[in-house]
Order: sequence, then C-alpha cells, then structure tokens
Amino acid sequence: MPELPEVESLRRGLVPCLKGNKIVSVQVLRAKLVSGKGTVRESLDFKRAEFEAVFLGDEVLNIERRAKNLIFEFKSGKVLLVHLKMTGQLVYKSKENIIVKGGHPIQDSNSKLPNKHTYIIFELKNGFLYYNDVRMFGYLLYYPDKLALDLEGHFSELGLEPDSVAFTEQFFICAMQKKSGKLKSVFLNQEIVVGLGNIYCDEVCFEAGVRPDRVVKTLGILKLKKLYSAILKIIPMAIDMGGSSVANYLLVDGSKGNYAHYHKVYLKGGKPCYICGRELTKIKLNSRTTVYCENCQK
Repeated sequence: MPELPEVESLRRGLVPCLKGNKIVSVQVLRAKLVSGKGTVRESLDFKRAEFEAVFLGDEVLNIERRAKNLIFEFKSGKVLLVHLKMTGQLVYKSKENIIVKGGHPIQDSNSKLPNKHTYIIFELKNGFLYYNDVRMFGYLLYYPDKLALDLEGHFSELGLEPDSVAFTEQFFICAMQKKSGKLKSVFLNQEIVVGLGNIYCDEVCFEAGVRPDRVVKTLGILKLKKLYSAILKIIPMAIDMGGSSVANYLLVDGSKGNYAHYHKVYLKGGKPCYICGRELTKIKLNSRTTVYCENCQK
C-alpha cells in the first residue's frame, strides 16, 4: 500500500492534468467501489446511479490529500474521496494520447485502456480518467460538500499531518507520553501523526536512534525530541523525491520514486548498518517486517 509520500506525489502529478477539466460522463462497472469503504461492501445500484449522474458537467477545481486519501474538489462544491488501498491505480489519458498514471502497476494499463481491471471511467473534456483496481479494495465516494465529508467522521481518528502548524514538538511529546505499547505500533495507528507506515516507521526510528520495539512509556524527552526531528526530516525528503516505490507503487508519470535509494534500514535485514557496519536485525512487529540496528538504536 502506498504511504503518505507516494500519495502526495501522485496528487501533485494529477493536479495539472485534471484542474479545470470538466466531467462529460461517468461509467461505474463495479458498484461496490462507490458504495462504501469497508472491507466487506455491498454493491448498491442506487449508489452507482447517483455516482454516474452527480458529477456530470462539473469541473475539477483542485485535488487535496488527507493522510493516504485523495480529495477531489469540484466547482459545484461537491467532493470525491479516493483511496487506492493496495492495488488501485489512477490513469489519465489526454486526447493527445498523453498518459499519466499512479498507483499499482497493471500490465494492461501500458497498452490497453480501458482493460479488464478498469472499473470506473470518467470521460473528461480533454481526455479520460480511469480507475483500475486488481483486487478491488479501493473506493471512490461522493459527498455533496466538504462539510458532509467532515460530518461523516471519515478522518476523525487520524492524527495531524507532519507539515501541519499544529504538529509542534510540544504537541508530539505530550501526545506520545499518553500512549502505551511499542513505538512502531503507536506510529502505525496514525492517531498522533499520519504518514508513518511500515517504510517510514523504520526509517524515522533509525534516524532518531530509537528501536522500533521500544515501549513508548520508557522513552525520555530527548528520545521523543529526536523522533520528532526525524519525522520532520524524513517525510518531506521522501515527498520531494517522489516517495519510495519499493514494490508496486508507481508515480503519476509511471516512474518509481527515488527515496528507496536512501533507505537506511527498510528491507535491509541481515545487511550491514549504514553507520556502524553491524548486521541489521529483522523482526516481526504487528505482523510487519521490521528492521533496526541493535548497536545504533537503543
């Protein structure tokens, strides 16, 4: 699944393609993708019909992001929420046959659009936007306005964005001191700060010199300050480099992110530590492969 830097890179790539583009028609081939966001979703025909009609003639004003969610804002005030989950992909194809895409790489998307994995098609004034999804875990949800999205509480359990003015060192320390459990588990639940998935948890912990399996309540102020500084360093750097793209995730131009070249520990279990040369330790934490240096991280 893409993490925050990958989704932000996709957002930045799609904005110039879609901003100002009008919706001519919408075709939904799998109603479950627009019917809800749960793991088990019912296909609702009335949701399909609503989705196919509600955006007609509307114009994309902007695309925002909240955690791993893309939020399409329309001129009418309507909102489209998109979550790619594990295997979703967005592909824009202009009338000049310029193709830009981001998400899970799908073989057919390189030669055929739409293809067998295409489940939603937006015909635009200047091209087409395709939503493809191999396993159909993703979702696209319509809201009449941003207030309706807020009232649903879709983001109510999410923490602050790393670049938020509210995400201060004092906020981070106070919030962390109220938590129990292991450090990586606390980061992964996204309740304090969003964007720290499996990749960036390992990288942030290494940068701060803290083991990801440390119990949070054993961390002193100095360690928490180092973790805060590491978040502010690692996440913006990964965004600027287009994300990591270590497995399936592609950027909007079809390329892979460059931050993977800068990973110090992620997926490097058994290899020598970048700093001390000692073999990196690999464990399972929250069913996630986790790598750290027993010498450099305490």
